[in-house]
Amino acid sequence: MMIPKLHYISQGSSKKEHLENIQKACSSGVELVQIGLKNISEKKYLKFANEAKEITAHFQTRLILNAYYKIAKEIKADGVHLAKTDTCPTIVRQHLYTWQMIGGTANTLQDCETLISKEIDYISLGPFNYSTTKENLSEVLGLNGFAAIIDVLKTKTPIIGFGGITTKDVTEILKTGISGIAVSNEITQDFNSISKFHQLLKASSTEEQRYTFE
Repeated sequence: MMIPKLHYISQGSSKKEHLENIQKACSSGVELVQIGLKNISEKKYLKFANEAKEITAHFQTRLILNAYYKIAKEIKADGVHLAKTDTCPTIVRQHLYTWQMIGGTANTLQDCETLISKEIDYISLGPFNYSTTKENLSEVLGLNGFAAIIDVLKTKTPIIGFGGITTKDVTEILKTGISGIAVSNEITQDFNSISKFHQLLKASSTEEQRYTFE
């Protein structure tokens, strides 16, 4: 299962704004959207997720839901992202289709080890920097934190950095061994930044491309 290197976490002050931003991100070429919408009822979330799925399906963009794994199965989303307080990945796995992916949030080395033992498909590690979307989540890791954790983990599980990441940070972040990044603010402010992020992330994957078959 290939995990795209750039994840857009949708933002907006309303459901309509989230959908507009998902549309813009997809038409700007993002390969994976994670729904950032929170604090609405399950019924409203189902309706919203269906609308988001219509957009992402049109662009063949992958769609990841937060927490609502039963809805992810129902609408056949590409997967689900679990925060630390959400249902255990092992339980979620039993409910999903085999092709659906599970991502989990980690802030520490221990979090990463726990998630790897639960066989998730990718880890979102952060926060890299202070960001407005994740209020005082935990210690900011920065480049040193990323490098230290990756160094000890030595895992094949893709690690996606998150938390206030801008285009200026990408090159240095990739040097730590992080596989990709999840971005919210920087993309929502300028959807053209998606192609810039892609260029920066692709520059790191030229080695991998040598092995692709023509």
